[in-house]
Amino acid sequence: ITTARSRNMSNLASAVFAGAVGAAAAHYFLSAGARKRPRLEPVSTSHASPAAGHYSQAVKNGGEVFVSGLLPIMPDGTKLSGNTFEAQATQVLRNLEAILHEAGSGLDRLIQVRVYITDVKNWGLFNEMYANKLGAHRPARCVVPVPELHFGLLLEVEAVAAL
Repeated sequence: ITTARSRNMSNLASAVFAGAVGAAAAHYFLSAGARKRPRLEPVSTSHASPAAGHYSQAVKNGGEVFVSGLLPIMPDGTKLSGNTFEAQATQVLRNLEAILHEAGSGLDRLIQVRVYITDVKNWGLFNEMYANKLGAHRPARCVVPVPELHFGLLLEVEAVAAL
């Protein structure tokens, strides 16, 4: 009986402690959330491809800028379908640079870049162009081969940068 009773008391103490910790944690996180809601600020520039759907070119939040997927589209909306990979990559990097500039950042502040390409054979060319554009700066990066992209375009780039 003593063993069963002490086990029950131990379980009760554990439950009370867990409940108190849970309540304290919930209060902390809920009150912190009420005090510090993220301030999301859309970024838009006429010097890059326009957002063509229900999204922003980029969004600033918490000292970072999150750049939406950028296709090789001119600022006037002209799609570079049928152009060389090099021409398309050049335009995507120009779009990225213009959006980062508008956000108050730059290529030298990139944290992470994700590149989607429709032909893995273009990986080397993109890497060379990217290295020339970024110089010594080396953000985290992922290149993902995909079967196709919208409008028959050859690459898409999205990124996160520090402000």
